[in-house]
Amino acid sequence: MRLLLTGGRVIDPANGRDEIADLMVEDGRIVASLTGTPDTVVDCTGQIVMAGAIDIHAHIAGGHVNTARLLLPEFHPAHQPRPPLTPLAQIGWTTGETGLRYAQMGFTLVVEPATGPSSALHAHLELADIPIIDRACLVVLGNDEFLLSLLRDKASNNEIDDYVAWQVSAAQALGVKCINAGGSAAFKANVRAFSFDDEVPGYGLTSRQIVKALQGSVERLGIAHPLHVHCNNLGVPGAGQDAVMATMAAAEGSPMHLAHIQFYGYGTEGSRGFSSAAARIAEKVNTTPEITVDIGQVMFGPTVTISSDELRQFAGSALARPHKSILLDGDANGGGVVPMNYRKASYYNALQWAIGLELFLLINDPWRVFFTTDHPNGAPFTAYPDLFALLMSRDLRQEWLAGLPDAVQKRTALGELGREYSLTEIATMTRAAPARLLGVADRGHLAAGALADIAVYQPQADIAALFARAACVVKNGEVVVRDGAVVHRRRGRTLALSPPRDPAMVKRLEAFHEQKFGLPLAWFEVTKSALGDDVLEAAS
Repeated sequence: MRLLLTGGRVIDPANGRDEIADLMVEDGRIVASLTGTPDTVVDCTGQIVMAGAIDIHAHIAGGHVNTARLLLPEFHPAHQPRPPLTPLAQIGWTTGETGLRYAQMGFTLVVEPATGPSSALHAHLELADIPIIDRACLVVLGNDEFLLSLLRDKASNNEIDDYVAWQVSAAQALGVKCINAGGSAAFKANVRAFSFDDEVPGYGLTSRQIVKALQGSVERLGIAHPLHVHCNNLGVPGAGQDAVMATMAAAEGSPMHLAHIQFYGYGTEGSRGFSSAAARIAEKVNTTPEITVDIGQVMFGPTVTISSDELRQFAGSALARPHKSILLDGDANGGGVVPMNYRKASYYNALQWAIGLELFLLINDPWRVFFTTDHPNGAPFTAYPDLFALLMSRDLRQEWLAGLPDAVQKRTALGELGREYSLTEIATMTRAAPARLLGVADRGHLAAGALADIAVYQPQADIAALFARAACVVKNGEVVVRDGAVVHRRRGRTLALSPPRDPAMVKRLEAFHEQKFGLPLAWFEVTKSALGDDVLEAAS
């Protein structure tokens, strides 16, 4: 199929472009010239044309997500019509709505960042049920008994690498995530506070040692996405700040990605013992070039926090709004589901909101700060358009800030920050930079050879409305959205790595799983048939 998009303002920071130009698409890819007459012409005159957006951190599938749905049925309708003969066809509307709503905003790739090894199969079945958008996942390591035993017994780097490679391959993952390294293992030994240099009982390993071992393994294996780290002491004033600072220092020149750093940006100043530490954290990010971060912005309204950080979800359950929560204590990472209502009238919630925006505005390089709400922890991903608007308009930030408690306005520097993100910076942080971070070279840009994932927006004074409903979205060369409405519901694809498996490590894992679970190792592997009709193997 040949497609021609004419006369749009092409914003493509990966290639240094901001110009009026045509885009030509053939057989699902952008080309320098068409071989014949276009089948479809889209007039983009006066409109903004970008590559399809990429969300590197959104919890859209898996056990915790579904537990949240069960805990909070009042948050969504039970059923809506959906195509038959799809995986999980009886589960309800939610997976379908995820793909449609992302597509309407111009997103074409989303990464589920926390897939436990034992639940990877279910997570992939659910991801395969999400229409239009492509997807990937990160496998969670760092509290699993086999890895901790290897590290305790001073296994070689080769042994660690063989284990990590098997887990990435078995989970059909695009990378590795570490969540409060050692924290869930310590929680099972009745530990209720766990910092970067504390030891996991029974293993003699610190969180620092676990993170460094995984960071080194990911780098040696050639996995493009650096180790994705959820630091210790999330949400704890003072201690969380210390944890994220210590973790950044521990990168020691090697790439590392830190997740949802807003939740670590809390100081202890003032009578309430809760203040902004955003400036200190931003300065450290700015001076540590090997570090990339995403923010985990809080927005106001009801949501639900879901996390494999079992220790922190246990501590946070007292704050549940409404007053119900679930804690899961299983193999490796457990986790928890705690509903939350972020309120403008709350000093703490309002300051969280301000801290996230401070971080966005104080971190200088849009190639190293990523746009997330840690969906749904800080807010649902449907809040993204409002967040884009806040980043691009100081006046809008001042308007929101004026509606918050006076005490918050005295504790944040947000009102003094005049920076306004440009369209090029928005395109960088949501397109070009995520593609580079994930190692997917044919995405995030609009040069010849790129996958034809394209989003077109109609300029207007209301920036949130601009990004909420794309004028046109092209996925793999097919028009899927027009005037903010989905017009073609196609299947997405899964991006996964397949690092080679060491036979000796496979034998050790077979023995371990038989002894620990009484189950064959094959039960813990995701076959390609579970990923849907189309699988893309990303280069490692």
